[in-house]
Amino acid sequence: MSSSPRTYEVRTFGCAMNVHDSQRLSGMLEAAGYVEAGDSDADIVVFNTCAVRENADNRLYGNLGILNEKKKENPNLQIAVGGCLAQKDRDTIVAKAPWVDVVFGTHNIASLPTLLDRARHNHEAQVEIVEALETFPSSLPTRRDSTFSGLVSISVGCNNTCTFCIVPSLRGKERDRAPEEVLSEIRTLVADGVVEVTLLGQNVNTYGVEFGDRGAFAKLLRACGDIQGLERVRFTSPHPAAFTDDVIEAMAETHNVMPQLHMPLQSGSDKVLKDMRRSYRSDKYLGILDRVRAAMPDAAISTDIIVGFPGETEQDFAETLRVVEQARFAIAYTFQYSKRPGTPAADLPDQLPKQVVQERYERLMRLVNQVALEENQKQIGKTVEVLVGAEGRKDGQTARLSGRARDNRLVHFEVDASLPEPRPGDLVTCTISSAAPYHLIADLSPEAKYSVRATAAGDAWDFQQAESCGTDSHSASTGTVTLNIGSKPNR
Repeated sequence: MSSSPRTYEVRTFGCAMNVHDSQRLSGMLEAAGYVEAGDSDADIVVFNTCAVRENADNRLYGNLGILNEKKKENPNLQIAVGGCLAQKDRDTIVAKAPWVDVVFGTHNIASLPTLLDRARHNHEAQVEIVEALETFPSSLPTRRDSTFSGLVSISVGCNNTCTFCIVPSLRGKERDRAPEEVLSEIRTLVADGVVEVTLLGQNVNTYGVEFGDRGAFAKLLRACGDIQGLERVRFTSPHPAAFTDDVIEAMAETHNVMPQLHMPLQSGSDKVLKDMRRSYRSDKYLGILDRVRAAMPDAAISTDIIVGFPGETEQDFAETLRVVEQARFAIAYTFQYSKRPGTPAADLPDQLPKQVVQERYERLMRLVNQVALEENQKQIGKTVEVLVGAEGRKDGQTARLSGRARDNRLVHFEVDASLPEPRPGDLVTCTISSAAPYHLIADLSPEAKYSVRATAAGDAWDFQQAESCGTDSHSASTGTVTLNIGSKPNR
């Protein structure tokens, strides 16, 4: 009688690139015969880590401490640590947590199943860190978290030298995939029911540097527009210094590239930007946003901002507030500067006291929340198309569902109970009725527009249910079902 397969759990700390890598880790473990643990305790727990902020270290070691107690109860439990923090602290992890079985880096995630087998056989920790990429992550097996949305890596590594960032030393110099490889992966995802892809890179708009085509990213965006069944294309993250007008034109002219841009600012002070080695200044940054909005008036801009960088003065911080006010961000991800060993900024003079950084952070948060609310209030009365997410109902009282508008704003929308309920991956057209700083509400009214379009991810149930409601129209070429409901009466 054969024993049941060993189970696994992957815990991800970090950015979208970490999420992408975690999907590959899950795919490789399943290809090796492991199964996802679900709600039960896993036989193998894998941590895919980030090294950008100090809190990532604390979270990892806190989790490892908890698992140490579980491992005393179950000696067969295996623990693996990978990702950026593992690449940086390869020896420290085993020293601090000798109960860890495997430590692997950013460049050799394909080695995980072998390392787990070796650790189990040899009864000792296996540490394997390589300094150069062995296999491009996107070529590995994958287990996606979503049936309708996919992450597609177009490059790995980074050629920038930002003084606060340790990523280039951990992920290496930029390596670009051939455009046809990227497009082939996207076509495969679409054939599997995916309707939205996000193109990933540490600096997507330098894509093509490795094969000598400075216009490669704009061309890639336009090529995505030719893929039938691909409803939405997003990308993250570009660098302002390399952002060019051909990308703006491609975004505006390609029907399935979304009117949304995540453009890290980091600071509004030209002095601080210079100290950060960010090779642009605030005027250039704001000029890019002006050109984006001229081409796409409804575009939503999000950003990253660091508060309390070494040497930041009150005047420098005031410049950041000025740029935030002028830029009108829909979302701003704000961070207190975190001193990271191994980065040039860690050795800069004038490291700011915690209380100064905290006070500025709170002032910045008040402003970005106010701006976000004002920008969201401008959406009231607009009709938007929402890609239904996998989050389910927002709460039991309102029975709203949630999803993302084309500009990536989060929308909680009311559903007509007399009609088939939209499923994750479907596209719902609805009218915004109210707003908060970081979400919109679309409750139905006599004036509200409401319709549902089933995508490839929802065909199986929509054909059957939509036929029974008497308001459906079928398209044999795309396999979609459209429910044109019009306005909904008051309840």
